[in-house]
Parts: sequence; C-alpha cells; structure tokens
Amino acid sequence: MTRKALSPKQGRILQFIRRFIDTRGYPPTVRDILTGCKISSTSVVAYNLARLEAAGHIRRHADISRGIELVSNGPGNRNTVTVPVIGEIAAGEPIPVPDVDSWNTIASEELSITEDLTRSKQKVYALRVKGNSMIDALIKDGDIVVMEYTTSADDGDMVAAWLKAEKEVTLKRLFRENNRIRLEPANSQVQPIYTTPDNVEVQGKVITVIRQLA
Repeated sequence: MTRKALSPKQGRILQFIRRFIDTRGYPPTVRDILTGCKISSTSVVAYNLARLEAAGHIRRHADISRGIELVSNGPGNRNTVTVPVIGEIAAGEPIPVPDVDSWNTIASEELSITEDLTRSKQKVYALRVKGNSMIDALIKDGDIVVMEYTTSADDGDMVAAWLKAEKEVTLKRLFRENNRIRLEPANSQVQPIYTTPDNVEVQGKVITVIRQLA
C-alpha cells in the first residue's frame, strides 16, 4: 500500500521521533515532541501522531508509557521490548513496600524501550524515582530507573536495597565497610544510611535511567 505524503509538520515529528529513539533508546512523550518540534499545543501533536499512525509510520500503545513505536524502516527503528513498571522507589527518604516477594507481581504500567538499553538482561523491571537524593547522579524525582533483578552487587553499584528491619526500600550506591554497609546518596544535603550486612537485601541494580524532560 502506498503511503500518503506527509505534511512538513508530520515529517518533522517523524524525524524527531526517530532521532529521539536513536539517541536515547526510548520513545518521546507528547510533551517532548511539543518542545522539540516547537508545536503550539499537545492537541496539535496528538492530531499529527494520529495521522502518522493512520499512514502506517508509527504504532501507538495507549497502555504503555512512551508507547510510540516506529513502523517504517530507517534510522531509529530498533527492536523494542516491554518492561514492567512495578511502582515507586525513594531516592530520598526510604518508603515502605508491601513485601520482599512483591517485586515480580503485576505491573502498574509498562514501558517500551529499545532492546539495547536492557543490555541483554533477562530479569528487568522499572521503578519511578521518588525524591532527589540521587540528583548529583542526574536522577531526579519522577525519573524512571530500569533495574536488573539481582541479589548481588559490587561496591559502587546503584541498587534497590531492601532494609529488612525497617521494611523499607531505597535507591542508593552500596559500599561495604568493615562490618557495616553504607548506602550512599548522590546529594550533599542527604546523609548516608549505615546498617549491618544482614539487614540489607539487594533487589536489583540500575542499568538504565529514563529521564523526564522538563
């Protein structure tokens, strides 16, 4: 089937989507497109995305965060995978989570990213960051961290650490010091967490950060 010719605005949007995916490894949001293409309103973006979808250039998945998928061949059209977003993790003060075994339960939403961002890991999930204690690592409130599900980590790895006694989880860099664990923030205004090794369970380590553009 011959595709209809694109308007100049639709061409710019399609080029922007391709470039965004090729650079970042995940699709843009409507607001990313609005800003990047200097479009007047989100409704104008939505209209032109609908036209691009009708013309067969993209597919949209309403139930997936950043759910724009390129159909046409060319730069930026890489294989995508769906990653479950299973909730929030504090990057400031730790927040309670229901249970240690609840990380692989039904996702609250799904995220579409390119396959290379998972680094060929099999057990991958995502969490929304709550707080700004990792701001100096360029992770701020509202960002999404893509995690490899693992129970081991090297010193300096950024991990989701379950604090057993407190029944809380936090996003920090892990360091082993003599007979204690230091969970280090990336924010000079936030104090490290010190605890015993038997009180910490690693539940994943960060492999990718998906930043929310202002």
